[in-house]
Amino acid sequence: MSDTGTARWMETAQHLERVLLKVERLLEGHDPEPHLDPALFERYQAFRWEKRGKGGTFAAIPHPHLFDLDLLVGVDYAKESLLRNTAQFVAGFPANNVLLWGERGTGKSSCVKGLLSRFAGKGLRIIEIQRCDLQSLPLISELLRAVPYRFILFCDDLSFAEGDTSYQELKVLLDGGLEERPGNLLVYATSNRRHLMPERMEDNLNLGGEIHSEEAISDKLALSDRFGLNLSFTPFNQQTYLAIVERHARAHNLDVSDPELQKEALRWALHKGQRSGRAAKQFVEDLAGRLLIGSSPD
Repeated sequence: MSDTGTARWMETAQHLERVLLKVERLLEGHDPEPHLDPALFERYQAFRWEKRGKGGTFAAIPHPHLFDLDLLVGVDYAKESLLRNTAQFVAGFPANNVLLWGERGTGKSSCVKGLLSRFAGKGLRIIEIQRCDLQSLPLISELLRAVPYRFILFCDDLSFAEGDTSYQELKVLLDGGLEERPGNLLVYATSNRRHLMPERMEDNLNLGGEIHSEEAISDKLALSDRFGLNLSFTPFNQQTYLAIVERHARAHNLDVSDPELQKEALRWALHKGQRSGRAAKQFVEDLAGRLLIGSSPD
C-alpha cells in the first residue's frame, strides 16, 4: 500500500474511532461537561432544570408567571414570613429554606411565583426542579456556586412515596452534607403533606413490629425538619373565600353588585366542592368571560 493510501486509511480509522466513541457515550447516557453561561441569568429571571443523561441544563422561561402577591387573601402570616425571609436572602443576610404546606388551592405556589415581581430586580432568580430530578442537586449546586445572583430552587407539589429514596440528595443539600451549601442558593418547596412522607396509622401503633418504632417515625420527620421555615396554609372559611372573590373581581373591574357576586361565588364553590383561593380565581375568570362575551357584538 502506498504512503498516500496508508495515510488515508489511518485518517478514516481515526474518524471512525471518534464516531464510535460519541455513539458509545450516547448509549451510556454520558454527557459532556455542562457549560454555564452567566449572561443567561442577565436575560431571564425564571428557569427550568432539564436533566439530560448524567448532566442537564438551565432552560430559560421567557414568560414567567409573575403573580401579584396583593391578590392573596387569608394567608397574611405565611406571605409576610416568606417575603421577610426572601428579603434577607437577597440582601446577602442569613435566611432559611422554606416548606409551604397545607390545603390545596390556598396559594402556596402563587406565593413563590410572586417573589419574582418583588425581587428579580435585586438579583433573585427562580429555578424550577421536578422531584424526579433531585439527584441533580449536587451538579446544580456546583454550577451555581460562583454565579453572582441569588437562586431559589423551587420544588412544587413535593412528596415522596413509601420506599422512595430520591429525597436523600435533598436532605444533604438542606442540611447535613460535608460540602457546604452555596450561600447564593435556597430551596423553597410546596406540598399538601406536612412531612412530605407517607404517614400511616401503624407507624404509631407499631403494627410493623419494629423494635424502635420511634426511630422509624423520626426518620420520616427528618426531611421536613431540615426546612428552617415551615409555613402552613389552612382551609378557608366562607368569609375568606368571598374576600378573595371580591379581590379578584376588583382586579378584573367586574360590573357586578356585591350580593349577586357573592351568590354566584357560593354557588360555584358548592359545585366545586371547595372554598379555596384557586376556586375563587376560577370563578371570577369564568364570570369575567361570560360578561365579556355577553356584551360583545355578534
